Amino acid sequence: MDDLFEIPVWYKGEELFFTARLVMMGYVHKFRVEVDDQELFFEQDDNGEYRVIADYENMEQAKKIDVELLKAIASAIETILR
Repeated sequence: MDDLFEIPVWYKGEELFFTARLVMMGYVHKFRVEVDDQELFFEQDDNGEYRVIADYENMEQAKKIDVELLKAIASAIETILR
């Protein structure tokens, strides 16, 4: 699936929209989400909750993003899939 879509996220009392793409990889899927001009991947952990995965090259830049924002995006993904 190569279609882009918007993920609505409530963060600090404001509704934000993030461009995302569903990426299928064999039997698993990830969401590629653009956050602060970066592409971050969200995937399910062993408990079925979503977490952000940053590659080594973008690790320092990804650390600058507020953890609460990343949690809000993960929660929004989980809500969409219910």
